[in-house]
Amino acid sequence: MKIVMLEAATVSRNDISFEEIYKLGEVREYPLTPVDKIVEYVGDAEAVLCNKTPFTADVLEKCPNLKYIGLCATGYNNIDLEAANRLGITVCNVPAYSNAAVAQQVFSFILRYSNRTSAYNRFVHDGGWIKSETFSAFVYPITELAGKTLGIVGYGQIGRSVANIAKAFDMKVIVNTRTAKQDGSVKFVGLKELLEESDFITLHCPLTPETKELINLDALKLCKKEAVLINTSRGAVINEADLAYALNNDIIAGAGLDVLCEEPMLPDNPLLNAKNCIITPHIAWAPIDTRKRLIKMVAANLAAYQKGKPINTVN
Repeated sequence: MKIVMLEAATVSRNDISFEEIYKLGEVREYPLTPVDKIVEYVGDAEAVLCNKTPFTADVLEKCPNLKYIGLCATGYNNIDLEAANRLGITVCNVPAYSNAAVAQQVFSFILRYSNRTSAYNRFVHDGGWIKSETFSAFVYPITELAGKTLGIVGYGQIGRSVANIAKAFDMKVIVNTRTAKQDGSVKFVGLKELLEESDFITLHCPLTPETKELINLDALKLCKKEAVLINTSRGAVINEADLAYALNNDIIAGAGLDVLCEEPMLPDNPLLNAKNCIITPHIAWAPIDTRKRLIKMVAANLAAYQKGKPINTVN
C-alpha cells in the first residue's frame, strides 16, 4: 500500500518514531503540505495520514486512488465527509488519546490564576523577597481551589477528566451539556446558570453552528467579575473581540487559551495584548507521551482498515 503523510511536522519534531506506520506500506513523508500541493503530494497513494489538511470535495475528486484518510487528531471538520462517502473513502480519527494531557493543561491555567507561581518566582528573582520585611511576602492575592465552582461546558471524555481532577481539589463541579449524562457527582445546569455561578469556566464542546461564538459579550456579562475563562476546545467557540473587550474592561478577571480562531495566531488578534490573558500555542494535546500514543493509534487504525475491519470511522 502506498501511504502519504502530509503533516509529519505537526506531530513530531524528530522526537517520536513513525516506525509503526512505516511497517504498513510504502510511505512518503512531507513535513507540511500547502493547500495548492495536496493533490500533487497525494499522487497515486491509496492512504493519506493528515492532521488539518483540508480535503474538500474538489480535492478528493482529484485523488482517484485515495481510499483511506487517517486523521492524526480527533477533530475531522477539515474533511468533506459527504464527498468522502460518495467516493468510497474511509475516514478514521483518533478519539480520546489526549484526555489526560488536555485536562492537565486546563489545570495549569487554573493554578496559574489561583497560585500565581510565575508572578511570585519573578518577584523573588527581582529581589522582592530579599527586601521583604516579613518572612512571608504575600504581595499577590492567591486563593484556594477547595470550595470554588468549576463550570464545564461540554461533558465528553475530556470534560469528565477535568471534572475528576476538580473533585480531587474539592471543587464544586457544574456542567452544561447538550447530551444527557448519568453522573451524580456533578450538577447539570443551563448555560446561563453555569456562567453566573462559576469561578472558573472551561470549554470542552465541539465547534458546531450552535456553539460558534457561544461565548460572546452577552454571555461574558453574565459571569462573575472574578471569573476566569479557559478554552482548550476550538477557538471559534469564543468571539475573540468580545473576550478582549471583557478582559480589558474588567468584566471577567482572566482567560487561559490554548486555541484561537486562526492558527498560527495573527499579529492583529485582539487577545494578544488583552489584560490577564494567558495564551499557549495549541499544545494542550502535545506532551511527548500523548503524541507517542497518537501515532500508535493512527497506525492501529490503518492496520485495521488493511484487514478489512476499519475502526474509529467517522463517515
